[in-house]
Amino acid sequence: MRIRTLALPLAAAALLAAQPAAAQKKYSPGATDTEIKVGNVNPYSGPASAYGAIGKAIGAYFAKVNDEGGINGRKINYITLDDGYSPPKAVEQTRRLVEQDQVLLVFQPLGTPSNTAIHKYMNAKKVPQLFVATGATKWGDPKRYPWTMGWQPNYQTEGRIYARYILENKPAAKIAVLYQNDDYGKDYLKGFKDGLGAKASMIVAEASYEVTDPTVDSQMVSLKASGADTFFNITTPKFAAQAIRKAYDIDWKPVQFLNNVSNSVGSVLTPAGLEKSVGLISSYYLKDPTDPQWVKDPAYLDWLAWMKKYNPDANLNDTFNVYGYTAAQTLVQVLKQCGDDLTRENVMRQAANLKKVALPMLLPGITIDTGPDDFYPIEQMQLMRFNGKTWDAFGQPIGG
Repeated sequence: MRIRTLALPLAAAALLAAQPAAAQKKYSPGATDTEIKVGNVNPYSGPASAYGAIGKAIGAYFAKVNDEGGINGRKINYITLDDGYSPPKAVEQTRRLVEQDQVLLVFQPLGTPSNTAIHKYMNAKKVPQLFVATGATKWGDPKRYPWTMGWQPNYQTEGRIYARYILENKPAAKIAVLYQNDDYGKDYLKGFKDGLGAKASMIVAEASYEVTDPTVDSQMVSLKASGADTFFNITTPKFAAQAIRKAYDIDWKPVQFLNNVSNSVGSVLTPAGLEKSVGLISSYYLKDPTDPQWVKDPAYLDWLAWMKKYNPDANLNDTFNVYGYTAAQTLVQVLKQCGDDLTRENVMRQAANLKKVALPMLLPGITIDTGPDDFYPIEQMQLMRFNGKTWDAFGQPIGG
């Protein structure tokens, strides 16, 4: 009897040991049986406050997910804090999210300066700095920074695409460039110059600005005086609107290229003046909500229904609401793939295992792809030209 009594627990123990490891629940701080804490830092105030729409859209999408039961039965607890587009404030808010709120990950922190300020901290803490809302090239360096991953196409790729277009269509161009004097602006400018290659001398004037500057009016007057007939506008929304408006007001009519981080009809071109924005060339990878070709598209109609229910005070013409919606869907896909292994290590493992994910509001032909050595999820863009009401796409999606 004693032998039988002893044998039964041993058999049961052996059976338990044989269960697959995947069936066991694993958690890092910020995850439980009922909750996933997701942190976010966004400029709801300050010189880049137009981007606050992204943080709000992300929260609105997570509200939809929670209403539908959450992710594998867990609700998302989204904690988003304002950093005012200030790197020191970004550090303070990120430390609060990691050390006090103990989030599982920091998702879509916005801005190259802010993310640069927290880059080493996040990797030292081994907390995912995931799908950052900036296209700086440095976010795709898994060997040195395995806890940081980008999301949107990188700035150097975009710069090379504009350079290629100019070389093919305006080979005698005289180019002026306005750029933000930080890693964001310099990254774009490097890609643009690399794309021009031996023809980089086509750039006849460069002017920079600081995010604390009240306007870029004086820079625009100086750039016009250079005699340039082509203008690359590397600016965040407030300054993009100023530059577009000033070029029109001083009767400077170059061919204008606008970086895609500021091509929102609702929050940039409308304040600049739609009539002053006609002819602008930019690029994108998401469906533009102002483009009439999507009015009957099921994906657009789903987005519209979500906007009306979960984000009703937001601007329907603002592409930042498409951006936030699609970025949030990307994280939801990663968390679904994590299953019951909600460790920070597995979050990064699954983020680096996205294979041709075709999210509804991505442009046709553009998918999200990552791998252990590929931390650039989106690597294609579509060129487009503004007609005074909406953007008209031309050509095919291209990479850098």
